[in-house]
Amino acid sequence: METKKIALVTGASKGIGRAIAIRLAQANIDVIINYKGDLAGAQRTQEECASFGVEAKIMQGDMSKEEEVNDLFKEIMAEFGKLDILVNNAGITRDGLLISMKDESFRDVIEVNLFSAFYTMKQAARMMAKKRFGRIVNVSSIVGIRGNAGQINYSASKAGLIGMTKSLAKEMASRNIKVNAVAPGFIETDMTDKLDEKTKAQLLESIPLKELGKPEDVANLVNFLVSDQADYITGQVISVDGGMNI
Repeated sequence: METKKIALVTGASKGIGRAIAIRLAQANIDVIINYKGDLAGAQRTQEECASFGVEAKIMQGDMSKEEEVNDLFKEIMAEFGKLDILVNNAGITRDGLLISMKDESFRDVIEVNLFSAFYTMKQAARMMAKKRFGRIVNVSSIVGIRGNAGQINYSASKAGLIGMTKSLAKEMASRNIKVNAVAPGFIETDMTDKLDEKTKAQLLESIPLKELGKPEDVANLVNFLVSDQADYITGQVISVDGGMNI
C-alpha cells in the first residue's frame, strides 16, 4: 500500500499559506505547518487540516535562518523519514520608494523571501533526490513578473524566486523532482482588507475579471501542481491573477 505523501508549507499560519495547507489536507496529504511567530494562527490551520483525517504537525522556525531550517529538516526526517512536497510561501513586504528605502528594508525582504527558499529547497532537494520523487512549488507574485512602484525589494525577491524555480527544475528533472512557481495577483488577505475603498476600486479596475482572488484560488493551483495530474509540468510560472498579466 502506498504511504501518504508529506508536505511542508512555510508561512502557513494565515492567508495563502493556510489555504494551501488546508487544500493539501483535503487531498489526503499529511501536512507540516511551518510558522515563525503566530502560534495561534498555526494552531487554527492545524485544526482545519486535521478535520480531514490527516496528520497535521506544527513546526516553528524562521526559514530565513539556515540553522533553523536545518533543525526543522532534521525534525522532519526523525518524524516522517521523508518529504514529498515543499511549498515555499513564507514572505514579507517592506514597501517604500527606492530613493528613501533603507538598507535593512531591502535586506529583510531578500532574506525572508529568497534566502528562505534557498535554504529549504537545498534541504528538500537532498531528501527528495534519494527517493527520486518530489514536488516543489514556490509562491512568487505578479510583482515578480511586472514590477510595482514602491516594491523594488519585493519585486526583486519574487523575480529571483522565478529564476531559482527554473534553474532548480533543470537541475532536478532527472531525479523526478518537478519545480514550479505560482504568481498570485491581488488576493483577499489581511493586506487587501486594509485598503480604503478608493484604492480598492482602482485596483479592481486593473483586473480584467474585476474581482480580487481568494486564497483558495492559489491553493487549488498548488494542489494541482503537486498532484500526479501535473506530472509533465516543471519549470513553469503560472499566474493566478484574474487576467492582470495578459
